[in-house]
This record gives sequence, structure tokens and C-alpha cells, in this order.
Amino acid sequence: MNKADQQELFHKNEKLINMVIERAKRDYPEEIALIGLTGSFRTGDFHDKSDLDLIIINNNHQGWGISSCFILGDVGYDIYCTPWETRIEEQAALESPMTSSLIDLQVLYCAKPEYMEKFNAYRQRALDTLAKPIGSECIGRAKKWIDSAKQEYANAMLAEDLGTVRLASCEVVYNLVCALTNLNNTYFKRGLKRYLEEIAAYRYIPEDFERIYMDVIHAKTMDDIRSTTYTLLRSIHNLYKTLYQKYVVPPVPAYDNLAGTYEELWCNYRHKVIASAEMKDQSYAFYTAMGAQQFLDEMTESRGTRRFDLMQHFDADQLDGFKEQFLQAMDEYLEEYNLTGRSVERYDTFEELYRQYMKV
Repeated sequence: MNKADQQELFHKNEKLINMVIERAKRDYPEEIALIGLTGSFRTGDFHDKSDLDLIIINNNHQGWGISSCFILGDVGYDIYCTPWETRIEEQAALESPMTSSLIDLQVLYCAKPEYMEKFNAYRQRALDTLAKPIGSECIGRAKKWIDSAKQEYANAMLAEDLGTVRLASCEVVYNLVCALTNLNNTYFKRGLKRYLEEIAAYRYIPEDFERIYMDVIHAKTMDDIRSTTYTLLRSIHNLYKTLYQKYVVPPVPAYDNLAGTYEELWCNYRHKVIASAEMKDQSYAFYTAMGAQQFLDEMTESRGTRRFDLMQHFDADQLDGFKEQFLQAMDEYLEEYNLTGRSVERYDTFEELYRQYMKV
């Protein structure tokens, strides 16, 4: 693009910006808090058909009245709102791939000083989080994206036509690059077309990532799409597990954090496991086994207890065997209590319970 065309483009953008600000001042003085510039014209990575990306933060639903979608010449524009409580909050929490719209926003208009203070507080939250070292917080955010990718992978496996399989695969890839960004505790600073370039500079990426990534895009058949998508998903999941082990400090079982957990295990699962085995109710036993395993896994993650693999012992035709394995796991879990000096809260009579429970 030559300099004259560039200046003409800048002039058109200036008129559009002034138009939106004029409308905000005239019709939405209380509803629109702030207007800013993001996207390709903010980063300088634009072309002659690039649209104008404005972030318009609205205070309430009435502010959406400023929204408009139109074509000027042959360029399309979408004037939309970004509410504080949803999109800005998500960006401040680094739960959105659009965090650059908060951190790098060029503010063009602000209705009141307090709105600028509010905006800067959101921005600072994001910056403070990004300044932290890689750890449980960013790895936890990454897991949410990986879980979403797994769901889309299931959609790719279940779909029966090429287009639907490919769309689900695209969703997998998108969720995984967002996961990878969070694993590195950073954010996308430029647009979609620069994602691969930005990722290449990350500290942690799977080995041979670009080839694996492009294999998904090049895949032609449904089987190829599913296969390459699985390879990419597996590579990011393995990286997640590696970084989790490296950076997440596991909790340690302690007197306080184990309080009530053995009793909860007894309350929710002990008699269900015993009853389902005695009744030979395979469906009941199956769901009870699931619940018990989920509870024990949660205790491992949140309290640091040893891991119990109950489900490997589940056999619908041998429910008594599973019952014995579960009861053994309960005994071993009780040892966790003993190691911390905690006793089970058990009462032989209601009167004993009443006296203890009603203590001030």
C-alpha cells in the first residue's frame, strides 16, 4: 500500500471513530463508558481492506443501541459493545483469547474519569497475573481449554459428514492454541493470522509442533482429520501433564485439610457399595464406583492424599471383589487420618452427638 492510500485509509478511520464518539456523547452519555482501538490498526498489521476494531464498553443494556453492522464501500464494519461484567472481566482474568483488547487498547474516548480508573484496574489485574511465574493458576486455565478441545474431538469422532468433522477439528485446534498460550502464561498480541508466529516464540511448545499443527489443516479425509487432530490433542495434553508435574506444588495431607473427608467418603459411598454388591445391582454399583473414584481423585488433587485406582477393580460380574477393594481403600484412607493425628468423628449415641454438635 502506498503512502497516499494509507493516509486516505487513516482519514476514513478517523471519520468513523469520530462518528461513533459523537453518537456516544449525544445519545449514550451514561450508557457508554469508554471507546478504544484494538486489532490490526492498533498493531500496524493492516491491509487496505482491514476493518476498524473498536472496543466500546457499555455500562448497561441500553448501551447496545450504539451497535451497528454495515458495509462502507466494500469493507464491512461491526460496531459492537463489550460489557464490563462479561467480556472485560474474562479478559482481566485471562480467560479470553482477546486479552490484548484490554491490555493493549488505545483509549480514544472516556465519558468520566472513574471509568478510566475502572478500566485501568481491570487492565492491571491482567498485567499482574501475566507477571506471575508459570504455576497452578495458568496451568489451571489451560486445562479448561484442553477440556473444551476434548469435547470438540468427541464431536469430530461422532460427526458423519466431512464438513462437520472439519469444523469440530477447527474447534479443537483453536482451543488447543488457547491452552498453549495459557500454559506459557501469556496472551495473543496480534490477530489470527499471526497465531503460529507468536506460538513459535513460546518457551514451551510440543516437539515438532508446527508440523503437527499444519497436518490437521492439510488433512483431506475424515479419517485423516480425526487422526491428525488426535495427534495434536495428545501432544498438548502431554505438555500439560509435564508442566503440571514441574510447576504445580501438590498439597500435603494435614490435620485441617483432611477434616470430614473420611466421614464424607463413608456417608456417600460405603453403604452404597455394600448394598449394590449384595443386591448384585450392576448399574447401581457402576455409578457408585464412579462417584467414589471421583471423590478420591478430588482428595488427591486438593488434599494430597495418595491416589486410589478403584475403577481398575470394577467388574460387573464380580461386585463382591470390587466391594472388598473399596473397603480396603477406605482403610488405607483412614491411615491418612492417622498420620496427621486426626480421629474419625464417630458417635455411638445421639446424646453424644448432640453435646458435641451444640458446643459453642
